[in-house]
Amino acid sequence: MGVDVSVTCPVPAVVAWEVSTDLALWPEWGPSVTAVDPPAGSVHAGMTGRVRTPFGVWLPFTVDDVDPGVRWTWHIGPVPATGHRVDRVDDDSCRLVIEVPLWAAAYGLVCHVALTRLSALVVAHHEGAGDG
Repeated sequence: MGVDVSVTCPVPAVVAWEVSTDLALWPEWGPSVTAVDPPAGSVHAGMTGRVRTPFGVWLPFTVDDVDPGVRWTWHIGPVPATGHRVDRVDDDSCRLVIEVPLWAAAYGLVCHVALTRLSALVVAHHEGAGDG
């Protein structure tokens, strides 16, 4: 059980999924991620890597589950972290969701900033692709 933090994005869900799961883009939208290793690729179940925090500390991560186009979850070290979803609203919009564990509910504020940044990035990507 946890808290869902979400924003609506005026872009098809498939585009939002592509951008949100692109490792190279995580530092652009995630306030708690300043770098990712590996620096490229897309999330997939069993993937391992590291994220660098704003404090310069590298933390290991493992992607637990991926339901392609819909949801992925991960662990930071041994701790279950956030879930990430893209919920289709209609053909032209979606809802970006970060599932925050109840014990980390205060982190929801950071997640809202992340989702606001992610939504802007998704829109820019969509418009840059000539689809908007």
